[in-house]
Amino acid sequence: MPDTVVLAIHYQNENCHPDGKVGIGIGEDRSWSEQRLAAAKRLFAAARVAGVPIVHTRLAFPADMRTVIANTPVFRRFVEIGAWLEGSWGAEFLDGLGPEDGEAVVTHTRNNVFHNSVLDEVLFPLRPRRLVICGVSTAYAVDHAVRHAADLGYDVTLAADACSTATIRQHEATLETLRLLAEIATVDEIVAEFRRLG
Repeated sequence: MPDTVVLAIHYQNENCHPDGKVGIGIGEDRSWSEQRLAAAKRLFAAARVAGVPIVHTRLAFPADMRTVIANTPVFRRFVEIGAWLEGSWGAEFLDGLGPEDGEAVVTHTRNNVFHNSVLDEVLFPLRPRRLVICGVSTAYAVDHAVRHAADLGYDVTLAADACSTATIRQHEATLETLRLLAEIATVDEIVAEFRRLG
């Protein structure tokens, strides 16, 4: 399935692990979030079997944070608590949700994974028609990625149950908003497609 790429956003310790500094990535109901992380693992496994490339994105700031533009409450909070520091445990991928050999990793410093990053250059040689987007947090980085990818002309499928955010209500509201920009699908539906076409 060379026309599809899985775009995996922010499956990092800082916002996915219980000991991470950032709470906006995991839901108030930890078991709900754990189910979403498990679904992401199933999605990655199926993509790898089907030969669908996975591009991983990670948020990471310089250790001195001098270049962080703290123009929003969320970025001011990141600076205040010293979150997402390059080289720290928090910036590392959550166990089981990181890249395998040969999979691309794109580092960026804003909510939008496309902004001021090399993501376009990484995607270009893969020539995808469609992006399957999943990640954390639904209401921030995932929302930005879906909107930007749609504006770039990609067909977008959002793997809804492989995404998590601070509250279930916020997650569901974001999905409802994005229905006009992306196909909203479950991981099981996407995995079944990968198995048919892989």
